[in-house]
Amino acid sequence: MVKNETTMGKITGFLEFTRELPKRRPVAERINDYKEFVERFPEEKLNEQAARCMDCGTPFCHEGCPVGNLIPEFNDAVYRKSYQEAYEILSSTNNFPEFTGRICPAPCESSCVLGINQPAITIEEIEKHIIEIAFENGFVKPKIPAVRTGKKIAVIGSGPAGLAAAAQLNTAGHQVTIFERDDEPGGLLRYGIPDFKLEKWVVERRINVMKEEGVEIKCNANVGLNISINDLLREYHAIVLAGGSTIPRDLEIPGRNLKGIHFAMDFLKQQNQKVSGKKVNEEIISAAGKNVVVIGGGDTGSDCVGTSNRQKASSVTQFELMPMPPKSRTQFMPWPTYPMILKTTSSHEEGADRHWAIATKQFIGDENGNVKALKIVDLQWKFTEHNKPAQFVEVPGSESEIPCERAFLAMGFVHPQHEGLLQQLDVELDPRGNVKASEKEFHTNIAKIFTAGDMRRGQSLVVWAISEGRECAKKVDEYLMGYSLLPSKDQNILQQV
Repeated sequence: MVKNETTMGKITGFLEFTRELPKRRPVAERINDYKEFVERFPEEKLNEQAARCMDCGTPFCHEGCPVGNLIPEFNDAVYRKSYQEAYEILSSTNNFPEFTGRICPAPCESSCVLGINQPAITIEEIEKHIIEIAFENGFVKPKIPAVRTGKKIAVIGSGPAGLAAAAQLNTAGHQVTIFERDDEPGGLLRYGIPDFKLEKWVVERRINVMKEEGVEIKCNANVGLNISINDLLREYHAIVLAGGSTIPRDLEIPGRNLKGIHFAMDFLKQQNQKVSGKKVNEEIISAAGKNVVVIGGGDTGSDCVGTSNRQKASSVTQFELMPMPPKSRTQFMPWPTYPMILKTTSSHEEGADRHWAIATKQFIGDENGNVKALKIVDLQWKFTEHNKPAQFVEVPGSESEIPCERAFLAMGFVHPQHEGLLQQLDVELDPRGNVKASEKEFHTNIAKIFTAGDMRRGQSLVVWAISEGRECAKKVDEYLMGYSLLPSKDQNILQQV
């Protein structure tokens, strides 16, 4: 595979075509099910969107992408309708484009050179189309290593970081076993992200490919509880900790013990279980007919909004502690940095009353111990000279109450679970409570133990988890073999040919 040295794509494409996104099913229709609702481009439209990619000389999108995707190269291949070539380029840097093509916030698009004065290339959508075309045409085939090294590696956690590390280590010829504490593999991909954003057949399709390639997956395997870490240390030549950041940030205010207040992930996981037809053993968390308040303005909060609407909540309100972001770049957010601007998700489009600079002071209960309202207060923020929110004060006289029978706490995660595995290992933690390992080596203070993903870097994006899993795999391979032929972001594959 050699980079095309001729002029890229359609040299005037960005002048002829504007940015378009695929059609979506109408809101009134899609809130009645949990199916994905973004349609596919017809080939003509896909070709036009790829044609907008400029021959820009210095593709900043490479740097904007955490996995280092070779974006102009696969856009050029799509424009030429060379879809197998596009798939080969894309899969050389990204193990799971079917995930990132659906749920990535696309920092690459923020770095697109065209984005200086025009709407950026629809990189994420093109990526999704490449991988779906590849599956439909049989380009995606299990890549079974011709030679096995005899080295055994345990990967603990089957989220995007664990899956990426396992896939890469298997490619290097090692025998990889994934240990997953849930009943199905996928981690956040399976039980955190709603089906209307990522249907679970997409995850299962990839898992099946990995199994055919020789990766073993053991579920209901909670290392530190029903699986001995000492047994793994004896049996495996290396261990990768990829358990994610799973301890949610709590809101310790009066009334927190009332019924009807739940962590967001408990709500989302349960709904994913129900959609998959699985039996839910815990008390059912239902938003049906309730006044729902989502506390937290990020993606997880947005997922709670979309799920609550599908469960037919009476009303959905979302609070964010921080001030409302600007709608476009400011002088403090110059291109090609990732801009912290207002984000309106598909879930918000389906219905939500959004408020910024709001603090929740108290959960108010009824005579039966159920939450019935929230006491809230407006905030006045002070900004730094670089326009970053620095501190706030409550606005005098702004306290009020809002009806609430279901409150979902979506304020992020503080660190991985320490009880069990990490405490038994006595692995070193950083000041934030994450497993300590450098971004270059991914090696913990214990000889054969590595870590990647949210367990190391803290709560982050799926695309960053994939990147960390890949980079960690290379370091594990080097540790076991003394060298590694696995690719890394520091070594562009196309330049090596």
